[in-house]
Amino acid sequence: MKIIAARSAGYCFGVNRAIEMVDALLRKGKKVCTLGPIIHNPQTLAQFAERGVKIVDSPDEAPADATIVIRSHGVSKAVCDAIFERKLECVDATCPFVAKIHKIVSKASAEGKTVLIAGDCSHPEVQGIRGHCSENCFVFKNAEELRSILQNIPNDNKTPTCVVAQTTFSVSEWENCLEIIKRVYTNATIFDTICNATAVRQSEAESLSRCCDAMIVIGGKQSSNTAKLRDVCRKNCSTYLIETADELPLSALKGAECIGITAGASTPASIIKEVLDTMSEINEAAGQNLMENNAEGNFEEML
Repeated sequence: MKIIAARSAGYCFGVNRAIEMVDALLRKGKKVCTLGPIIHNPQTLAQFAERGVKIVDSPDEAPADATIVIRSHGVSKAVCDAIFERKLECVDATCPFVAKIHKIVSKASAEGKTVLIAGDCSHPEVQGIRGHCSENCFVFKNAEELRSILQNIPNDNKTPTCVVAQTTFSVSEWENCLEIIKRVYTNATIFDTICNATAVRQSEAESLSRCCDAMIVIGGKQSSNTAKLRDVCRKNCSTYLIETADELPLSALKGAECIGITAGASTPASIIKEVLDTMSEINEAAGQNLMENNAEGNFEEML
């Protein structure tokens, strides 16, 4: 069995930054509350919970003596105002790429533009982006929803339009949506706000899945970017989404000659290594040791 690990697998910049911020506060002895889960990874959340980190849904739930952390997904302007009004100590771990989207849509709304957001309306990042817009704001998760929206909003090409995307939006779906927007609007200002790391991760996963018999996608089942990786891979081969090595579908992988492994932006390196080590042990038990990474050096050196 040949095992190929994607080079782009694992923590993205924004998630890693947020994790380090929380860790730094804990090392200082601070009482920490995060606005929603700091990361879509149950194992990391459990470790933080053991260290006293509490997850709250709103600033009102945070104790007055706690430091509240805004996670990398960001929050709406109303939530920011609520934190200020309560005079809570706050650390803003909003990903800089998400914060940039907030500035774009806030400025566009102030100028009276219609804002179109490509993303999942139930996702915290998109909810935060919407919270920096005025009433003329519409969210679509795919080309079909976009067409429906465009049929129901006035379009005389006189009202300027601003278009942005959730940082983890599907690259291929974004391209489909842009074709529609460009046909309908002649004055739309389009900002390609999909995170470059997301684009690279999806592209590598798509390429890897084409040359493998099966793909293992490691990540939290609530993670948007991990779900996108699964969707990209399963178009080309059998794909399995797991959170830990214990969930490896060993019986389903027995007949595979080549297995690809990738991971979402919220997956710790320790879990990726655990999966790789488990797969390597299976190979060794079968008298095979053909594990390879599509990067120079072993996994420890890569980390």
